Amino acid sequence: MKDIRICFFGDSFVTGTGDPTYLGWVARVCAAMTSPYYRLTAYNLGIRGNTSEQIEVRWLVEANLRFQAECDKRVVFSFGTNDNLVEAGLRKVELDNSIDCARRILTQAKALFPVLLIGPPPVENDQVNRRAAVNSVAYAKLCSELAVPYLDTYQPLSQNALWGQEVAAGDGYHPAASGYLALSQLITAWPDWQRWFVQD
Repeated sequence: MKDIRICFFGDSFVTGTGDPTYLGWVARVCAAMTSPYYRLTAYNLGIRGNTSEQIEVRWLVEANLRFQAECDKRVVFSFGTNDNLVEAGLRKVELDNSIDCARRILTQAKALFPVLLIGPPPVENDQVNRRAAVNSVAYAKLCSELAVPYLDTYQPLSQNALWGQEVAAGDGYHPAASGYLALSQLITAWPDWQRWFVQD
């Protein structure tokens, strides 16, 4: 039986912040992939507040601690929102730096493991959303160049009323259970996810 192990790296959306069921999208996506034909181990390695630059520093060390030589190793990244936040009048990670960082992460990861990138979702902050929309287009272009599957969550979730309602009712950034369910369904319905997951 195949032993699949997936490390999910990212920020508070990966940890499922705001979900009263503590499942977020990672646990829901993995539950949807349950099968008698393989064993799946998911490592949720999201950290609240992490930018792409912070993920770059830690991801490979943390992945190597969890992967054994005989297992089927996979890596999923999801970041971008914290890059777009502003502190003391400065964007945490400028767009060019954010894209360069993503390029380094994905290039290194792709040389070692099957890899996916899931883009930043919309929030209740118009400035962050404008940046997220630009980021998402740039990430899509980058992933096309690198032949890495990329899922734009910004556009579909911007049109998802339940996502917007839950984000607005919460802290302005994170949804509750139904929002994370909607995000997980985007991922499991994504053809690239299906192809990536069932690959030999």
